[in-house]
Amino acid sequence: MKNKIEEIRKIKGIRQDELGKMLGVSRQTISSLENGRYNPSIILAHKIAVLFGMHIEDVFIFDEGENENEV
Repeated sequence: MKNKIEEIRKIKGIRQDELGKMLGVSRQTISSLENGRYNPSIILAHKIAVLFGMHIEDVFIFDEGENENEV
């Protein structure tokens, strides 16, 4: 799933390790999220959106074609 975490994080002047601490996850998790290697749980996605003061759909870009084989 594509997202704008890195872009928003940098605008807000937050380092990956700082964001990880705020969310209770590792810096590696933040890196994986930003690079699209890891899709967050709905709870983590919600925490990220709330922390940024945004809606989930403003942070995460859902591409219906990505999951067309999943039910």
